[in-house]
Amino acid sequence: MALVVRDAGEADVPAIAVIYAEEVLERVNTYEYEAPDTAEMRRRMRDVLAGGYPYLCAELDGQFAGYAYASSFRSRAAYRWVVENSVYVASGLQGRGVGAALLGRLIEACEARDFRQMVAVIGEPTNIASIKLHERFGFRHVGTFVAIAWKQQRWLDTVFMQRALGPGADREPQLET
Repeated sequence: MALVVRDAGEADVPAIAVIYAEEVLERVNTYEYEAPDTAEMRRRMRDVLAGGYPYLCAELDGQFAGYAYASSFRSRAAYRWVVENSVYVASGLQGRGVGAALLGRLIEACEARDFRQMVAVIGEPTNIASIKLHERFGFRHVGTFVAIAWKQQRWLDTVFMQRALGPGADREPQLET
């Protein structure tokens, strides 16, 4: 099994859009109702990269297998050193190390950019695979919003998990002058 994690590029957007569309339409891991088209996914990727955040993808035996990126957790200036992660694995390829490879590299890329905290926002406490994946990388449960979203004819809870990056809160961040 050859698993490769690399920086994502615009040529990967069609495959990314397919994976995300399935998540939107068939699952509750994202709270959008309608799947964005390829042009919108390309715009979103450009925004992530323009913000200085990493955007990665994985290939398993030459097949596009998933993607991950970090983005701003909140827009206020004081949150500048906190990122939210997103990890998506292609249907049928879960449980083969793709998510772990992506999350591990994403953490490394965020630490290299001096981000200090990473937050995982997980749709539904029943998403045990995602919760276990994040626990494996040192995330801890910090709270659950109960019945915060309505999708697929039901109220959904949202789990928040967090982990420190690099020195975390033990050292001041590099402030821009």
